[in-house]
This record gives sequence, C-alpha cells and structure tokens, in this order.
Amino acid sequence: MRKILLTAFAGVAASALASQAQAGGFYLQEQSVRGLGRAYSGEVTDQGPASLWWNPAAIARSPREAYVGAHAIFVEAQVENTGSTITYPGGTTLPVTGEPRAFNPIQNGVAPNFAVSTPVGDRFALGLSVAAPYNFTTKYRRNAWARYDALESRLNTADIQLTGAMRVTDWLDVGVGVSAQYADAKLQTAYPNLSPQLPDGVSQLAGDGWDYGWSAGAQAHFGALTLGASYRSKMEHDLDGRIFVGGLAGPLAAANVDAEGSAGFDTPWIATFGASYALTDRLTVHGQVQRIGWGEFDAIRVQAPAGPQTLDQNYKDVTTGGVGLDYAVNDRLTLRAGMQYDPTPTPDDERTARVPDGDRWFYGVGATAQVTPAVALDLGAGYIDFEKTRIRHDTTFYAGTPAAVTTRLNGEVTGQGFILSAGVRTRF
Repeated sequence: MRKILLTAFAGVAASALASQAQAGGFYLQEQSVRGLGRAYSGEVTDQGPASLWWNPAAIARSPREAYVGAHAIFVEAQVENTGSTITYPGGTTLPVTGEPRAFNPIQNGVAPNFAVSTPVGDRFALGLSVAAPYNFTTKYRRNAWARYDALESRLNTADIQLTGAMRVTDWLDVGVGVSAQYADAKLQTAYPNLSPQLPDGVSQLAGDGWDYGWSAGAQAHFGALTLGASYRSKMEHDLDGRIFVGGLAGPLAAANVDAEGSAGFDTPWIATFGASYALTDRLTVHGQVQRIGWGEFDAIRVQAPAGPQTLDQNYKDVTTGGVGLDYAVNDRLTLRAGMQYDPTPTPDDERTARVPDGDRWFYGVGATAQVTPAVALDLGAGYIDFEKTRIRHDTTFYAGTPAAVTTRLNGEVTGQGFILSAGVRTRF
C-alpha cells in the first residue's frame, strides 16, 4: 500500500497547481483597471503605481499617488463528456458514469489591487503594491464525469511588492522590485474504488505558504514615443499543509490517511516589451508583447509520508500580444480600447478537465473621468472569447500495484468570459 498512498497524495498535489490554470495558465492579468480598458497593451510604458505589476520603473516620474481597483470576473463554460472510460483491475473497461455535462465549473470572483508611490527627492521614488495574481475557485459536482480529475479547487493569493525606481537621465528611468507572495489552497479529487458498485473515495489537500521573487524594468522617453521593458522572475512555490484520503474500501483501505505533506512547483518568468506613441495631443496608440516562460512549469515535486515523487507537466512557453489606444476627449474624460491574443501553455495531448484552458482573444474598453484635479475614476469592461478545447487525459490510480485503475477522460470545453472593473487613483 506504500505506492497507493504515494499516488493518492501526488494526484492531489497536482491539483494544487492545475486549479490556477483556469485564468490563462497561472496568470490573472487583472492588475489594473486602466490596463483592462486597452486589453493590457500599454502597461509596460505607462506611468503611476497602477502599472507597477508590469514595470517597476513606472513610478520614477509619478507624483505621490495611490490606486485601488477591483475586477469582477464572470466565466460561462460547459465541460462535456465525449467518451471517457475507466478500466478496473482485470481489464474490465466501462464508460465513466455521472452527469455528462458540467456547467460553469469556474466560479465567479473578484480580483482586488492596491498600489501607492511617493517621490523621494528629485530622482528617486518608492512604491508598494498588493495584487491577487492567482485567485479563484473551480467546482464540479460530486457525480460529474470530470470528478476523477477535479472536484473543488480553491486558491487565494496575495502578492506584496516593494519597489524602488530612479530617474537616471532626462529620458531614462529604471526600477527594481522584490515580492513576497502568500498562497492558500484547498483542493479535492475523487478516487475510484475497485468496483463500480462502490462509491468513490475522496482526497483533499489544504496548505499555504510564503514564497519570494523579484522584478526589474526600464522606460525610455523620446518625446511622443515611450519604450518599456521589464522582467518578472519565476517563483519557487511550496504548499505545506495536510493530505487527507478517505472513503477507500477493501484492499485500498490502507491508503486512507490524514497526514502532513507538501507540493513544490515553479511559476513562469515573464518578459514584457512595449511601445506607446502619441499620434496627436489627444490620441496615443500602444503595443505590448509578453514572453511567458511556462516551460518552468515542467513538473510538480511531491513530498509525502511514503516518499518523494515527480509529476511531469510539460507546459510550453508562449507569446502574447496586444494593441490598444487612449483618446482624450477633453481634459476630464479619456476613452480607451484594445485587443489581445493569449495562447494557452497547456499541451494539447495532455489537457485535463481541471485545466480546460484554450487559446483566447481578449477585447477591452474603458474610460477615465477626472473627477477633481486630484481624483480620477477608472472604469473598464472586457470580453474573453475562448476557442473550443479538447480534453484528453489519462490517469492511473494506485499505479504499480495490482489495484491499478485507469481513467481515460475525453471531453470538449466551450466558454466565454466577462470582466467589469472599477478603480480610483488619487494624488495627495
């Protein structure tokens, strides 16, 4: 039963990471209301604390300012069974039973942001920002066909970044940031017993932990043209907590456990490049490209009472790109719009029901109203068009033992998303 116990824990640990990928890999872009309005096409070149997530140099020329924003995220999705099977010891293969369609497994949520910056003398600035880059919940019903991949996945994170920036010359700004990120997760997966007549068991991992990273960036200002570049390091995460496996019967009963465990994984690095050009006094166009190093998420490293195990994930690096514009109607109102293409890093031949990710197009519109000389109100709305995605994922439970059970999940995912955002920026 040693291998049974190890495999049970490993499967839940894999869930800890996969649960985040519902929002485009691990990455929730909703870190700025102003940025959402132009589909995140100009953040690496913009100024002020609202752009600190993309470029720590953004506050080098900014006056003392505070920003707070919130993004309401709504996802409509359908995950449908298209011929999934389960094979029991002895070779008996049956269709996976249960509800053949799961509606809206990705739960609606709110992603908050906060940032503040202040000049220090004529050339320096300090900033503090708080973001929620990985923050949502997915749920499947207990009898859903996808239950052997996922039941519930809840992840809440808070990323706290301290930033220092410098105005090096009249045209060059640089900045660096250090981040502490807290993650808290609860994850559940169904485990099959050795007979279809028996109810499923369940495994659950609950854990949390702090991990650390850094970022660096620069902006170059040439009259109407601004160029920007930044790099955010990968982060080596560890979730420490407890593993629970229950409801396994007969020969599997020895795998029921309640013990300490952990899972380690790496988030991707992110390299961002962009340009903004003021065509007129009123109209500015933006372009931004991100290279996201999802190849860092090559494996999940599990530590369980029965010993260590490595689970291959094989994500691929991707390049996203967006274009947008800002148009100043007058001194008190600015309108903006943009579009972005965001490909999925998940491998086509290994996509799971827990990660029903696909290539997507994102469209954003927004506005800023200068309420007073010191207070600005930002509003934004976005639409995400997901391409139809196929699920193909094989899992062998209790591998290497006579009790091995194999599920072969095949499914189809369709969906769309909507985002409504509001924020306030104030100078003081």
